Amino acid sequence: MTPHDAARRIGGGAARWLRRTVARRALPRSGPFWVSLELPAPVQDAPGRFPGERAQTLFGVLQTLEAIAEEPRAHGALIVLRGAPGGLASAQSLRRALDAVRARGKAIAVWAESLDLVSLYVASGADRIWIPETGRVFAVGLRADAFYLRDLLDRIDVRPDVVRIGTHKSAGEMFTNQRMSDEQREQLDAIVSEHFDALVEGIAAGRSRSAAQVREWIDRGRYTAADARDAGLVDACAYRDEIEDRLGELASRRAAEPGRPELVDARALWVLHTNARSSLRAAPPRIAVLFTSGAISRGEHGRGIVSRSAEEMLAALAQDPRVRGVVLRIDSPGGDALASDLLWRAVRELRREKPVVASVGEIAASGGYYIASAADCVIAERSSLTGSIGVIGGKLDLSGLFARIGVGLDGVERGAHAGMHSAARGFTDEERDLVRDEMRALYDVFVARVAEGRGLAAAAVERAAQGRVFTGGRALAFGLVDALGGPLEALAEVRRRAGLRRAEPVLLDLHPRVSALRALSRRFLG
Repeated sequence: MTPHDAARRIGGGAARWLRRTVARRALPRSGPFWVSLELPAPVQDAPGRFPGERAQTLFGVLQTLEAIAEEPRAHGALIVLRGAPGGLASAQSLRRALDAVRARGKAIAVWAESLDLVSLYVASGADRIWIPETGRVFAVGLRADAFYLRDLLDRIDVRPDVVRIGTHKSAGEMFTNQRMSDEQREQLDAIVSEHFDALVEGIAAGRSRSAAQVREWIDRGRYTAADARDAGLVDACAYRDEIEDRLGELASRRAAEPGRPELVDARALWVLHTNARSSLRAAPPRIAVLFTSGAISRGEHGRGIVSRSAEEMLAALAQDPRVRGVVLRIDSPGGDALASDLLWRAVRELRREKPVVASVGEIAASGGYYIASAADCVIAERSSLTGSIGVIGGKLDLSGLFARIGVGLDGVERGAHAGMHSAARGFTDEERDLVRDEMRALYDVFVARVAEGRGLAAAAVERAAQGRVFTGGRALAFGLVDALGGPLEALAEVRRRAGLRRAEPVLLDLHPRVSALRALSRRFLG
């Protein structure tokens, strides 16, 4: 160990000790307490611009709830929902964490100004749900809309020229169709049905009602606070300044604690949980969590998942001896096929050095799933969207629009197909065949990559391919994912694969890292 490494280790240990010391002083010296936790709307998956925002991310909130469950002096938690917590996959992670807190014998109360169906699903994990007298419950069911531009494009003389490989690869239908295809209706109906069933079952279990009763609630639609209370969707009406009195009543009934319980800010428990005690001589092992979200593209800079910078980060993690394993958190609908394959390769190379567990957020489809399939293990929520193993390509022929609006477009070229990507014309039959052959080759590689990464026969992958999109629950049956769960389950799995004991302290490195100096410069300089 070099002197620089030793100094960094001692400095890191001292910083963790200081954070633990400050956090402990925020807790009562003795006796039980309750924890107050506010959830932002939505709960972001990845850290934002500032390092202090980690506690407000999905990962941070889940860690906080885990800390509440494990803290013997924490007798309960007050959860304040500022609004809808996010997508259904995130809601399922939150709900499971709330259920785990209650399973440890601790009480949970939820207060919200209003509730929609997804936030009601989360809140139903509590012993008590309160909203103000002017609040609402918008339990009106689920609907998935799709917009189609074919008639509009016809009116302005724009002709889409789309080639797809996969009967259910539907991304181009918004340009080519007037309405939903039978294949898209089939898979979208299945997704909405599975999402709806998950919500109904969760609310029914939390509110101790039958699924039929919950469906009846939903079919009745919007509720005033009084109607929601009378129906049993919530327990009582209360303003925020009345919450502590309500908590006192709940605490007294649960544990014979007279009066208001002492409330502690959740951040103190989160700091203690994420800065576990460790030896100054030996730094705790590290687990890296790499957040990748958005469309996949080639290059070095840009929005979403940019292949070059992501490849470099994966290579750096592979070479870092301090990192024992990696959680690859993916939330992407796909994108560029070549970029996806380059990242698949980078994940495979990382996997040779240390365990990699892919954790699917709301969606890891097409290129997003392509990347995930390279990991040792893929974990998704029941309602995560994944699959879409297929390829699509094409262009818009704008020659009619140019003529309509008086724009002349002319040019010179060399090569029989030099103009095939021009917006001035559509594909010739020969060019369309060339594009189709290219798409077919990419599709075959996609299937082969998934088969290799997942350890499946190509025929088994093909049965789940053709562009079909699945929920995590259905993907599990096809072998596209290994287990259902969220970030904490992925973290537990990578720890297991790295040979780390459950109680052994670890440091979590979140990537891309947020520089405090850079974050401040962004805030003040734009």
